[in-house]
Amino acid sequence: MKKITVGDVVPSFTLQDQNGVNTTINATMGVPLVIYFYPKDDTPGCIKEACKFRDDFEKFNDLHVTVIGISADNVASHKKFEEKYNLPFTLLADVDNVVRSLFGVPKSMVFLPGRVTYVIDKKGIVRYVFNSLFGAEKHIDNALKELQKIL
Repeated sequence: MKKITVGDVVPSFTLQDQNGVNTTINATMGVPLVIYFYPKDDTPGCIKEACKFRDDFEKFNDLHVTVIGISADNVASHKKFEEKYNLPFTLLADVDNVVRSLFGVPKSMVFLPGRVTYVIDKKGIVRYVFNSLFGAEKHIDNALKELQKIL
């Protein structure tokens, strides 16, 4: 499994969002992206991370950045998570962990799906990668700092 690193082109993929609509990553090119992989809907660290993305969403919006969260949870789980916490961004269902493998997102502590955030520029080039299972809220702050540098 090859890890996606800084300088790599983001791989093409299609997954269903929380509304059951297919989302193809290539269709979002032309705008900066923050793609974050997280372990599981409605768990303490993932709630903190998603709510921090929600609370800082206007900052991403002001920079014309699309935020996408990805986990192995299914569409129905993502919909409940979105509604429960009023999340204003896309959640993609990678139920077979195909995209997680495509990005080379490692497991943490042997069995937990990892928490990794990617900042991607308008051309689809990965400009920053942050991997930290326990620093959930740092993912947002670090992504915003990196976006300020590249925009």
